[in-house]
Amino acid sequence: MNDQPTPDPTMTRIGEAVQLGRSGQKVRARNALTALWDEIGARGDAFHRCTLAHYLADLQDTTEAELRWDERALAAVSDLTDERAQRYLSSLAAQAFLPSLHLNLADCHRRLGNAAQARKHLAGAREHLAHLPDDAYGEAIRTAVRDFAPDDPTDAGR
Repeated sequence: MNDQPTPDPTMTRIGEAVQLGRSGQKVRARNALTALWDEIGARGDAFHRCTLAHYLADLQDTTEAELRWDERALAAVSDLTDERAQRYLSSLAAQAFLPSLHLNLADCHRRLGNAAQARKHLAGAREHLAHLPDDAYGEAIRTAVRDFAPDDPTDAGR
Protein backbone atom coordinates (compact mmCIF):
# COMPACT_ATOMS: atom_id res chain seq x y z
CA MET A 1 0.00 0.00 0.00
CA ASN A 2 1.26 3.49 -0.85
CA ASP A 3 1.24 5.62 2.28
CA GLN A 4 2.22 8.96 0.80
CA PRO A 5 0.63 12.17 2.12
CA THR A 6 -2.38 13.39 0.19
CA PRO A 7 -1.79 16.87 -1.24
CA ASP A 8 -3.04 19.44 1.25
CA PRO A 9 -2.16 23.09 0.57
CA THR A 10 -2.25 23.99 4.26
CA MET A 11 0.09 21.14 5.19
CA THR A 12 2.37 22.22 2.36
CA ARG A 13 2.53 25.73 3.82
CA ILE A 14 3.15 24.32 7.29
CA GLY A 15 5.96 22.16 5.93
CA GLU A 16 7.56 25.11 4.15
CA ALA A 17 7.49 27.18 7.35
CA VAL A 18 8.92 24.31 9.39
CA GLN A 19 11.79 24.05 6.91
CA LEU A 20 12.48 27.77 7.41
CA GLY A 21 12.78 27.13 11.13
CA ARG A 22 15.04 24.15 10.62
CA SER A 23 17.30 26.26 8.39
CA GLY A 24 17.78 28.78 11.20
CA GLN A 25 15.10 31.27 10.16
CA LYS A 26 13.14 30.94 13.37
CA VAL A 27 11.41 34.34 13.26
CA ARG A 28 10.31 33.94 9.64
CA ALA A 29 9.03 30.44 10.41
CA ARG A 30 7.15 31.60 13.49
CA ASN A 31 5.63 34.53 11.59
CA ALA A 32 4.53 32.29 8.72
CA LEU A 33 2.95 29.74 11.04
CA THR A 34 1.30 32.43 13.17
CA ALA A 35 -0.23 34.00 10.05
CA LEU A 36 -1.49 30.58 9.01
CA TRP A 37 -2.94 30.03 12.49
CA ASP A 38 -4.76 33.37 12.16
CA GLU A 39 -6.20 32.26 8.81
CA ILE A 40 -7.37 28.90 10.12
CA GLY A 41 -8.66 30.18 13.43
CA ALA A 42 -9.03 28.51 16.79
CA ARG A 43 -11.97 26.46 15.48
CA GLY A 44 -10.49 25.48 12.12
CA ASP A 45 -9.54 22.02 10.93
CA ALA A 46 -8.31 20.04 13.96
CA PHE A 47 -5.52 18.34 12.01
CA HIS A 48 -4.16 21.68 10.87
CA ARG A 49 -4.55 23.27 14.31
CA CYS A 50 -2.77 20.39 16.03
CA THR A 51 0.09 20.41 13.54
CA LEU A 52 0.46 24.19 13.56
CA ALA A 53 0.40 24.50 17.33
CA HIS A 54 2.87 21.63 17.71
CA TYR A 55 5.39 23.30 15.42
CA LEU A 56 4.72 26.81 16.73
CA ALA A 57 5.56 25.62 20.24
CA ASP A 58 9.09 24.77 19.15
CA LEU A 59 9.60 28.26 17.72
CA GLN A 60 8.80 30.24 20.85
CA ASP A 61 11.31 32.34 22.77
CA THR A 62 10.00 31.45 26.23
CA THR A 63 8.93 28.24 27.90
CA GLU A 64 5.67 29.91 28.93
CA ALA A 65 4.80 30.69 25.30
CA GLU A 66 5.90 27.20 24.25
CA LEU A 67 3.59 25.74 26.90
CA ARG A 68 0.60 27.72 25.57
CA TRP A 69 1.14 26.37 22.05
CA ASP A 70 1.66 22.83 23.34
CA GLU A 71 -1.64 23.15 25.21
CA ARG A 72 -3.34 24.28 21.99
CA ALA A 73 -1.93 21.25 20.17
CA LEU A 74 -3.30 18.91 22.83
CA ALA A 75 -6.67 20.66 22.78
CA ALA A 76 -6.83 20.35 18.99
CA VAL A 77 -6.10 16.63 19.02
CA SER A 78 -9.20 16.12 21.16
CA ASP A 79 -11.19 17.28 18.11
CA LEU A 80 -9.18 15.15 15.68
CA THR A 81 -10.58 11.92 14.31
CA ASP A 82 -8.69 9.07 12.70
CA GLU A 83 -10.78 9.60 9.58
CA ARG A 84 -9.58 13.21 9.31
CA ALA A 85 -5.92 12.35 9.97
CA GLN A 86 -6.10 9.51 7.45
CA ARG A 87 -7.37 11.82 4.72
CA TYR A 88 -3.83 13.21 4.84
CA LEU A 89 -1.90 10.01 5.51
CA SER A 90 -3.60 6.63 5.69
CA SER A 91 -1.38 5.31 8.50
CA LEU A 92 -2.12 8.15 10.95
CA ALA A 93 -4.18 7.64 14.08
CA ALA A 94 -5.26 10.56 16.25
CA GLN A 95 -4.32 8.72 19.47
CA ALA A 96 -0.75 8.30 18.18
CA PHE A 97 -0.24 12.06 18.54
CA LEU A 98 -0.83 11.92 22.30
CA PRO A 99 2.48 10.49 23.56
CA SER A 100 4.50 13.23 21.89
CA LEU A 101 2.07 16.00 22.82
CA HIS A 102 2.01 14.94 26.47
CA LEU A 103 5.81 14.57 26.48
CA ASN A 104 6.16 18.14 25.18
CA LEU A 105 3.86 19.40 27.93
CA ALA A 106 5.78 17.40 30.54
CA ASP A 107 9.01 18.97 29.31
CA CYS A 108 7.63 22.51 29.52
CA HIS A 109 6.28 21.93 33.02
CA ARG A 110 9.58 20.39 34.11
CA ARG A 111 11.51 23.42 32.84
CA LEU A 112 9.07 25.72 34.64
CA GLY A 113 9.59 23.81 37.90
CA ASN A 114 6.11 22.27 37.90
CA ALA A 115 7.18 18.71 38.73
CA ALA A 116 3.66 17.52 39.56
CA GLN A 117 2.32 18.70 36.20
CA ALA A 118 5.35 17.20 34.46
CA ARG A 119 4.63 13.83 36.08
CA LYS A 120 0.95 14.09 35.13
CA HIS A 121 1.77 14.64 31.46
CA LEU A 122 4.49 11.99 31.54
CA ALA A 123 1.81 9.56 32.76
CA GLY A 124 -0.40 10.73 29.87
CA ALA A 125 2.42 10.03 27.43
CA ARG A 126 2.96 6.56 28.89
CA GLU A 127 -0.76 5.81 28.79
CA HIS A 128 -0.83 6.28 25.03
CA LEU A 129 2.46 4.61 24.01
CA ALA A 130 0.59 1.60 22.61
CA HIS A 131 -0.89 3.87 19.92
CA LEU A 132 2.53 4.68 18.47
CA PRO A 133 3.59 3.02 15.24
CA ASP A 134 6.25 0.33 15.34
CA ASP A 135 8.82 2.42 13.47
CA ALA A 136 11.73 4.80 14.11
CA TYR A 137 9.41 7.63 15.15
CA GLY A 138 7.53 5.43 17.61
CA GLU A 139 10.79 4.13 19.07
CA ALA A 140 12.17 7.67 19.44
CA ILE A 141 9.10 8.75 21.42
CA ARG A 142 9.16 5.58 23.55
CA THR A 143 12.83 6.19 24.35
CA ALA A 144 12.21 9.86 25.20
CA VAL A 145 9.35 8.89 27.52
CA ARG A 146 11.44 6.18 29.17
CA ASP A 147 14.40 8.53 29.69
CA PHE A 148 12.41 11.58 30.80
CA ALA A 149 13.21 12.87 34.30
CA PRO A 150 10.30 15.10 35.42
CA ASP A 151 12.04 16.37 38.55
CA ASP A 152 15.33 17.37 36.87
CA PRO A 153 15.18 20.99 35.60
CA THR A 154 18.49 20.52 33.76
CA ASP A 155 17.25 17.56 31.69
CA ALA A 156 16.26 18.63 28.18
CA GLY A 157 13.55 15.95 28.10
CA ARG A 158 13.54 15.61 24.30
